[in-house]
Order: sequence, then structure tokens, then C-alpha cells
Amino acid sequence: MPYLSADRRRALAAAALGRAAQEPGPLPVEGESFHSVSGAILDVSPHLIVIDTPDGHEERLVIAPWATAWRGEAVPPADLPVGSNVIIRALRAGRVVDRIWADITRITGVIQSIDAKGKDHSVELYCGPHRGRRTIVIPYRASGRLRVRHPQFEPGYLFDAIGVREDGVAQARLPATSQPPYRWKAVPTPPPGYSGTQSRISGTATWSDTFDCGEQGVAYPMLERSDAACDDTGVSCTGLPYLSLGSMLNVRNVCAGRTSVLPIVACGCLAGRFCDRCLECGTSPRGRILELSPSSFVELGGDLTAGCFNARLGMG
Repeated sequence: MPYLSADRRRALAAAALGRAAQEPGPLPVEGESFHSVSGAILDVSPHLIVIDTPDGHEERLVIAPWATAWRGEAVPPADLPVGSNVIIRALRAGRVVDRIWADITRITGVIQSIDAKGKDHSVELYCGPHRGRRTIVIPYRASGRLRVRHPQFEPGYLFDAIGVREDGVAQARLPATSQPPYRWKAVPTPPPGYSGTQSRISGTATWSDTFDCGEQGVAYPMLERSDAACDDTGVSCTGLPYLSLGSMLNVRNVCAGRTSVLPIVACGCLAGRFCDRCLECGTSPRGRILELSPSSFVELGGDLTAGCFNARLGMG
């Protein structure tokens, strides 16, 4: 239905409130702005990368001398294989490469089953009613690091890792968080409800690769079930207000001092069940307050392999 479109709702809300419909994206900052560029590698050398963007354009970007790349581990940018899907953090109006993440994926869900295949493990996850089930592989060489931060490696517990896609298979490589000690439905009770007097709410911002490539937006836990068409929404250990699809949020990366105005475009029901903290700069208050698209996360100064940043949230 047309009224379920986040873009349509944003336009209608602006008209009803008598203000211009603000376009999503980062607000101006002092110093260098970050730009996100996504696509598949057509060619790469130590000094230049050529990518095919989702809209069919060819982009040629200069690789800065200090630029770094990640594809399961740190690699020189020139060693990235042709055909890899990349997310690039770029400077100088999006023309100079600062950081590259290749074939990166985030694996967030509830453990359903675990099957040992030799030294590796195959894990089936429930990723929410709108994301379905997903089967991933935990290679033996990454299992020790993951198990240290995910000690409850059994059905019913939450799992969150950073990995790579190789030959169509998602392989977990890094723990994205310390596993909450409770089962996924036993989320701690939130503090007293949002009073309406708070101008900002602090917590953890993470990212998800379930957004469309290059999309600007967030997934938010506290949506009405009928509004989000999701029976698992409306759960959080943080005192968040109920909002609707299309609402504009002012999202600030406290660590990097960068701010974007972004629309709610999806339900973040699974994010609301993680009552964890981000330790990127100091310690965030407990609880995930939103999931960002990879493009929005990168433009706010986030590191996709770190997986989170301390965020401050207000109405856009």
C-alpha cells in the first residue's frame, strides 16, 4: 500500500507540519566529510580502483597512500580480487579512497541449531520475521575468538559477528559484541518509559547489511506491530519512544562528532533484544537504539569491522 512507503510518509508528514521534506544524509561538519561508495570491483591497482556501482555507472577512485582494506583480515587494497563487492569510505567529494571493506557481511540472529562439519561449524540463525533464517559457517581458525565472546553457543541465545561472503557462503570471522547472558526472549525490563522531555537518547548504533545497496536509513526497534507488520517489534531494554516508519531521526556519532538526519525505513526488532554496550570511545549506555545501513554507518564515521559506535538520537 502507498502509505507504507517510508518516503511517502516522510513527504506527507512534512506537508502536514508545514515544513520542507528534508533529504536524508550527513550534516555539514568541520573538516573532511566522508562519502560512501558501493559496487563491484572491475579493476584495482596500488593507486586506482574502478568499480561498477548498483546503478550501472563506472567509478574511478584514487587510492590514498594511507588507505587500508579488509576482506576477512587486513589486506593491501591492490590485493582485493576483481568482482568483490566493496563499501568504500572516500574523501575529497568521494574521489579519494580512505578505507575499503570487501565482501563484508554482518551475521546477527538467534542460534537455532549447530552442526559440526569437520573442524568447522555450520550454524542456522533466526534473523527476525522479516529477515528469515540464515545458515552461516564458523571456520575453525575463527572459532576460538568467537567462543570467547559467545560462551553460550547453543539454541536460544543471540549471536552477532562480522564476516565475509565467499562463494555464496557467509563465514563469521570477528565477534561484533559480547553475547548477552540471557535467552533472546528474556530481554531485561527497560527503565521508566520515554517521558517526552528528553531531547536526546544515548545508546549503541550498529549496522546491518539487509538494506539495499547505498540506501540511507535506519532500522528502529520501537515500532507499532501493525505499523511495521512485525510481531517481534516493540521490545527494547532502553526507554525508547514508539515511532513510525518514515520518521526522521537526528543520529550523532559521539565518537567521531558527526551527525546525519535519516529516516526509519525498517523494523529493528532483533536489535532491540541486544542489551549490550559499545566500547568504541568510552562506554555507551546499555542497549541498541538503532541499526544503520552500511552507507549511513560509514558516512557517520563508523568502522564496519568494529560494528558499533556510541550514538545520540533525537528527532530530525
